[in-house]
Order: sequence, then structure tokens, then C-alpha cells
Amino acid sequence: MITILLADDQALVRAGFRALLDAQDGMTVVAEAGEGAEAVRLVRELNPDVVLMDIRMPGMDGLTATRRIGEDPRAADTKIIMLTTFELDEYVFEALRGGASGFLVKDTEPAELIQAVRVVASGDALLSPSVTRRLIAEYAAKAKEPGIAPCLDLLTEREREVLTLVGGGMTNDEIAAELHMSPATAKTHVSRTMMKLQARDRAQLVVIAYESGLVRPGWL
Repeated sequence: MITILLADDQALVRAGFRALLDAQDGMTVVAEAGEGAEAVRLVRELNPDVVLMDIRMPGMDGLTATRRIGEDPRAADTKIIMLTTFELDEYVFEALRGGASGFLVKDTEPAELIQAVRVVASGDALLSPSVTRRLIAEYAAKAKEPGIAPCLDLLTEREREVLTLVGGGMTNDEIAAELHMSPATAKTHVSRTMMKLQARDRAQLVVIAYESGLVRPGWL
């Protein structure tokens, strides 16, 4: 059973999401929060699998709440999907840096929302839509001047190659084909890279790839 926390200041939005998600086999909404601080508290109490987090909320906003959850080792297994009204939202990149696993626009199709929850709950990140990679590329340059990060010294040459390809939005199968290895080997390299860089998921690997300079905006 995938447990879900809804964090949005609009009660009607929460009600719509709850009705949709509770109707799915293997999913249940365990709590709702109307602002960020309440979401952080409920995550600590309930340890849900997935949080649907609105970016703009009164009091503590979704960006701050995501960062707090991402920094809390007790919430290491909780995945966060950011909800935004606009595809190219300047705060989404900061949310990905803070530990979010991806984002969805609020008017996404119901089937896409359901699939997104399943994808994130399984440990993957919402990085397949090209708009996500475009957003990361656009705002990574604004976040800070890229430069090779010291943490990359922990990686082998092959792991750097894999990180670069993850940053380019490639799946494990695509990485395997590019580097002439099996998908299982590619998955192992990705997992080891995540562990060495202490990344929660592929979303954070993409952020690291841009911020370290391995991938630069405009390369995709």
C-alpha cells in the first residue's frame, strides 16, 4: 500500500486529489496539510511514502518544507512530488536541490498523476518529461556558477560518465546502450553513484551533474 500525504492550501484541490488517489488499488491518503510546517510535522509522525507538495502555501511554503524534510534522516524514505501551476517555475529547481523527486503541474491528467505517484514510490524520479530537464537546465545556471565539485572525487571515471548521462536525462537502458554494458550494470553504477554522492534519487543526480559542470545548460 502506497501511503500519501497531500500538502496544499486549497481544500478543494486536496479533496480532488484524495478522491482520485483513494479510489486506486494500492494507494491511500493518510493525511492532509494546509501549509508547510504542518506537512513537515505529519511526515515525521506518519512517514508517508509520497508527499504531493504545493510550492506556494501561506506560512512555511512548499520549498522550505521540502528542504526540511530532505534534511531529516527520519524522512529518508519519503518521496516528494512538487505541485506547481506553471511548467517553468523558478522554484522547482530549488525544490529538486532540496530533495524533491520531481514535479507535476496541477492540471496534469489524472492517469499521469497516478502513474507519477507509483513511479516515485518505487524509488525512481520524475525526470522523463523533457520539460523537467529543460527547467533544470534553465535554472541550474542561475543557481550558482558551475565548477567541478569536490564530491566528484569520490567517483570512478566510469561513474562520472554515468552521472553525465543521467544528467542528460538518459534512462538506465539508454546509458547501457551508450556505454556498451548491460542494463543491470548501468543500474548498479547509478546506484553506487547515488550512494557515494548521498543523493536521494535520480533527480538529485541530475542537479549535481549540472552544478558540478559535468552537464551544462544547452547541451541537451
